[in-house]
Amino acid sequence: MISLLGRLFIKNSNDVQSPLVRRAWGTLAAILGIILNLLLFAAKFLIGMLTGALSIQADAINNLSDAGGSVVSLVSFKLSAKPADREHPFGHARIEYVASLVVSFFILFIGVELVRDAIDKFISPIPLALDWVAITVLSLSILCKLWMAFFNRKVGKRIDSDVMRATAIDSLSDAAATAAVLAANLLGLLLPDAAALYIDPVMSILVATLIFVAGLRVLLETKNSILGTAPDKEVVNAIRRVVSEYPEALGIHDLIVHNYGPGRTLASLHIEVDGKEDIFRSHDTIDLIERRLAEELHIACTIHMDPIVTNDEEVTKWLAIAKEAVAAVDARIELHDFRIVPGLTHTNLIFDIAVPFEIKTQEHLLKDMIDAKIRAVDPSYFTVITVDRM
Repeated sequence: MISLLGRLFIKNSNDVQSPLVRRAWGTLAAILGIILNLLLFAAKFLIGMLTGALSIQADAINNLSDAGGSVVSLVSFKLSAKPADREHPFGHARIEYVASLVVSFFILFIGVELVRDAIDKFISPIPLALDWVAITVLSLSILCKLWMAFFNRKVGKRIDSDVMRATAIDSLSDAAATAAVLAANLLGLLLPDAAALYIDPVMSILVATLIFVAGLRVLLETKNSILGTAPDKEVVNAIRRVVSEYPEALGIHDLIVHNYGPGRTLASLHIEVDGKEDIFRSHDTIDLIERRLAEELHIACTIHMDPIVTNDEEVTKWLAIAKEAVAAVDARIELHDFRIVPGLTHTNLIFDIAVPFEIKTQEHLLKDMIDAKIRAVDPSYFTVITVDRM
């Protein structure tokens, strides 16, 4: 179904790396969301007014807010596709994160409003007049929302869009909320009139809770995208795979991946090369790696070249000692950029250590422990250690 819609309405629909194709997918999903949610709103609101069911009216208002969220998504896809300019040299793709934030506020607002309306109905309960037309409308609404959740999730995965993923979560919570409304109103037909009066406001609060939880989930996920998160392991492994294919690249460290929105990823890293090799040859290898990362992974990468000493017995010996000392402190710590600077009274071993955030030991204590283990081998060897967190 999704592929068919893509072929019908989007030219070159499989080329999702293209900003134009990506915007077309987002536009298609947003327009479908606006149309379907407006239809659901009209049908539910009419049924809710006729039956007096606050929970159905509340569910209708929720659909109206979803239509507003789809309008936000539509605008965000148009803005995010704008090319880079002087004020925004990395493009406008992060506008989607802002749109996701707006969608989450829509959801949270509706949740709060539903709770307030339900409390009012507890105070002044209204009898319901549910019929089979209402039951049919609610049942069709559940099926429609489940399809929308599936569609938006697939599109979000296809074009790597936080907005679409947020909309999918919202649609799924809507389906659950409508199912709860339907169940409550059916239960109200079976209960005595006195008890049936309070089923509707109770279910309204349950619906509001589901909606509020969905809004918080979207808000937290969007917050992480805005603040920045660690790169996916798949991306890191893919970069390392490309680098490993070049024998001249002796090591890789200080890898940093910057996400400026879907389709706009920048990275920087250090690659160790043999210091005795011709600098132009090493530079040529670096250029090849940068080009492959851009073409194959769509990552604009800047690589710093670190020349290191190889085939030197003294360096090899103390590098092994330093690695053993670091591993003895914590096996998760990695060592790189190792070099030796001899002096008249002592020799400096200069290197960096990459320390995972999970290691809570203070940096100065890590340095002291590593230094103590190395000086236990030879007290004339001092350490100069730089700590990188990863």
